Amino acid sequence: MNTGKVTLVGAGPGDPELLTLKALKAIQAATVLLVDDLVSPEVVAHASPRARIVHVGKRGGCKSTPQAFIEKLMLMAAREGETVVRLKGGDPFIFGRGGEEVEHLRAAGLEVTVINGITSGLAAATSLGVPLTHRDHAQGVIFITGHAQKGTDTPDWRALAATAHSARLTLVIYMGVSSVSRIEDDLLTGLPPETPVAVVQHASLPEQRHVVTTLGRLAETVTREGMASPAVIVVGDVVRGVAAAAADPVARSRAA
Repeated sequence: MNTGKVTLVGAGPGDPELLTLKALKAIQAATVLLVDDLVSPEVVAHASPRARIVHVGKRGGCKSTPQAFIEKLMLMAAREGETVVRLKGGDPFIFGRGGEEVEHLRAAGLEVTVINGITSGLAAATSLGVPLTHRDHAQGVIFITGHAQKGTDTPDWRALAATAHSARLTLVIYMGVSSVSRIEDDLLTGLPPETPVAVVQHASLPEQRHVVTTLGRLAETVTREGMASPAVIVVGDVVRGVAAAAADPVARSRAA
């Protein structure tokens, strides 16, 4: 039985120009690509015309391809001698189930390579000119999901708020829009209501949009502006600069 190669590739947040050279080479060399729903068509266009492309959509709140089935497809293709690329939005090891897939494939005796991609939390902040760490405002950053796996506890937002406040940390929340009311209420137990917040939808893509608000008005703003998934919520003093610019009519005029 032949054994092919399996590579988990981070496609980045969507903009094809944010692909790494290593990711591009892997995509071009693949004979089979299993593509996540959030990977842009412009990224998939780099695949060889001879490659077999299988779309295995996975998006919160939508009908998704079962994870077990995706792992079975990768295993079958590799055992047929194919060069398999599992193309994932963002980075495979940041809320991309890359860890589960690597464990499954290695347990089956296959060697797996992982190629990092720019995660959407970083791209979202950078698109607004917001650093996730800053010597004057944030000594660290926490990436956390607002969407817990079924049967597991949701994040302890109250503890996170207290830690973020005392340690001066930026919170980057993935998949949190659907739970934004609870997140706001719990974070307000440890963070001031005037804490600046940015919500970025479709980071790095032409259709990107964002709102800047405060923690005390987060849920209200998300609802009023119709912000929806996929979106990233950035909470912390690092957002203060863009918040000030949004409130300054002169700055808004210059930006326009």
